[in-house]
Amino acid sequence: MKNLLLLLVLLTLSVSNVSAQSRNSAYERYINQYKGIAVEQMRKYGVPASITLAQAILESGAGNGELAQRSNNHFGIKRGSDWRGPVTKHTDDKVDEYFRVYNSVKDSYEDHSKFLHKERYQRLYRLSTLDYKGWARGLKACGYATNPNYADKLIRLIELYNLSDFDEDPNVPKVPKYEDVKFTYHAITSNNGISCIIAKEGDTWQSVANEMHMSVSKILKLNEAIVEVPIRKGDFVYLEKKATKGPNDMKGRWHKIATGETMYSIAQKYGIRLAALYRMNYKDDDYDPTVGDLLRVR
Repeated sequence: MKNLLLLLVLLTLSVSNVSAQSRNSAYERYINQYKGIAVEQMRKYGVPASITLAQAILESGAGNGELAQRSNNHFGIKRGSDWRGPVTKHTDDKVDEYFRVYNSVKDSYEDHSKFLHKERYQRLYRLSTLDYKGWARGLKACGYATNPNYADKLIRLIELYNLSDFDEDPNVPKVPKYEDVKFTYHAITSNNGISCIIAKEGDTWQSVANEMHMSVSKILKLNEAIVEVPIRKGDFVYLEKKATKGPNDMKGRWHKIATGETMYSIAQKYGIRLAALYRMNYKDDDYDPTVGDLLRVR
């Protein structure tokens, strides 16, 4: 019996030690330092404190990342067309991209909350602040990050450090869970660094606009399209402005025009603006592509 009791004690201690070792002390210090700001933001904007803290830990390396140390940017938010503040260069998905610079960490948290109030993320607010799993999966589906495991990473952080405890705040109205909130109809992906979806059978400009909480005119403008030209299954539909050059792996390579391709379809394929495609190939807009012609896309 004594041996059995000793074994049980040792097993308990072993499990406790493994649990303790799996927690990062730097993460715990970060949580203790910024949990108050996260709860304050939740009360003000409705973003679960657990999600805010988990994103901050992941994006900033618990405040130890270069962007966080140098620019107080704890959420990896890039400059964007609507930013009027200072910026800094930082290599992330691409070399020397521009990221926002903040006067304080609190300013970074505030801007993150405002960032999540863009049209793209509006469907998240139908979820309860207690539904951290729904928020995590919704952020990924809405295109916050390109990493396919992003939602799982957030959920693991929340559960390992009990971050959902901070969502139990009496000052935040509890919205009931909506079982009909779906984030999986179109997964937001990336092509040439541009957020987009891949069209399915039956998609229209209107249906995509409705799903993404954007206007039809905005979707059409981003895709340089007209409403009369239908979306085809497999097409890229862009949710951000396209680039002026094709992807890096096309450097020094040519695109060989295939049957049925147009300058527009080629521009969509590589996520580049139509005018840029004409310009880099020294073509006028009346150029009619011929099967077998070679075009630069970068």
